[in-house]
Amino acid sequence: MLWTDCLTRLRQELSDNVFAMWIRPLVAEEAEGTLRLYAPNPYWTRYIQEHHLELICILAEQLSEGRVRQVDILVDSRPGAILSPAEQPATTTAALESVVAPIRIKKEPAEAAASSSKNLNSKKRLLNPLFTFSLFVEGRSNQMAAETCRKVLTQLGASQHNPLFLYGPTGLGKTHLMQAVGNALLQAKPNARVMYMTAESFVQDFVSSLQKGKVEEFKKNCRSLDLLLVDDIHLLAGKEASLVEFFYTFNALLDESKQIILTSDRYPKELTELDPRLVSRFSWGLSVGVEPPDIETRIEILLKKAENSGVDLPRNCALFIAQQVVANVRELEGALNKVVAIARFKGSQIDLDVVRESLKDVLAIRARTISVENIQRVVSEYFRIPLKELIGPKRTRIYARPRQLAMGLARELTGDSFPEIGMAFGGRDHSTVMHACEKVQSLKDEDPIFNEDYKNLLRLLQS
Repeated sequence: MLWTDCLTRLRQELSDNVFAMWIRPLVAEEAEGTLRLYAPNPYWTRYIQEHHLELICILAEQLSEGRVRQVDILVDSRPGAILSPAEQPATTTAALESVVAPIRIKKEPAEAAASSSKNLNSKKRLLNPLFTFSLFVEGRSNQMAAETCRKVLTQLGASQHNPLFLYGPTGLGKTHLMQAVGNALLQAKPNARVMYMTAESFVQDFVSSLQKGKVEEFKKNCRSLDLLLVDDIHLLAGKEASLVEFFYTFNALLDESKQIILTSDRYPKELTELDPRLVSRFSWGLSVGVEPPDIETRIEILLKKAENSGVDLPRNCALFIAQQVVANVRELEGALNKVVAIARFKGSQIDLDVVRESLKDVLAIRARTISVENIQRVVSEYFRIPLKELIGPKRTRIYARPRQLAMGLARELTGDSFPEIGMAFGGRDHSTVMHACEKVQSLKDEDPIFNEDYKNLLRLLQS
């Protein structure tokens, strides 16, 4: 089915959160050269029109081989066609029962449409125009990766950072950074050949070229690039034929000093399921880790995303969201989208009451999973010290340093106040907790071992 194929491609292009929240719930039907998409309410249709309809039109025409040349987005009132009432984030019965006029995107003439399709094929996957360096929020967790990506632009293909391997947990901005390089290169050199794809799409396209007898064309397209961007390279595991082809493509580009940027959820040497020859080549250039953003960076990310969307987000609301959503940037963006949707539905400004209402599910989950008591238990087990000593009065270094670290984690992960944290640590004064948090911040910058302990505990608590 055409829409199923479109969903597969859209899942590759969009963040997991945006795909799940806005695209997956749509219902589709095809009739007389038109793909009709049905959304729960008018606000939903406007969002799709403003952000994703052009890409959907291009994909629908390409995947249908020209059969579909128009995409309409409408409000659907059929019972149960979209979501149950409890699942609809910003809708009313009245809104569902009202059907708005179809929203159509202006289509190009046949020649221009063919050109667009060719352009899409030439870049393989559309680069997200919002993934630029100017829209990337830097902090201590990602600063080195961002600076390295900028340097790549000035020394494209230089051996010291070719390939550039960005690694770290999902949703931390690795895709944003690699595509920022592609967007910047195309802006400086419009004729540069840039290809962005996921490892999964590389496999799909290689298999498709085999089935259609177009392997040589596939090889030529991949090996004549100036910049190759491949996301989630670890997903090539188990795809033996595709791995062989990628190996030769990789070598061909390196031999021509063409730049390659890869991302993965792990450091290259940890990709034991891949061909050792390929893994060794990943280490030829430069590997840079991207860590979960600290609370200051999370706040700035929220404020910048709100500003770019024309949303007035008070700083105290950004602080509250940042304290509750700590895992990755995608979850931050999803939380902000939900807050904005609820505020618009209620017709009110964003304030702490709206934020709390929007994130009540997140707050309930966090209350069950991350608490001061849980942090104390994990820290005591990590440092192998008795829990009673961690929260007790002894000031010897073996207990004091883990205690300060636990207080800093509690402040970052729970959102509890300084007095509340102090009470949980043997009734200590709030000023003691404030001093501990300040000490933790300074030690993270000054002591690599302490910083590594902090990151390890953060991962344990967030997993």
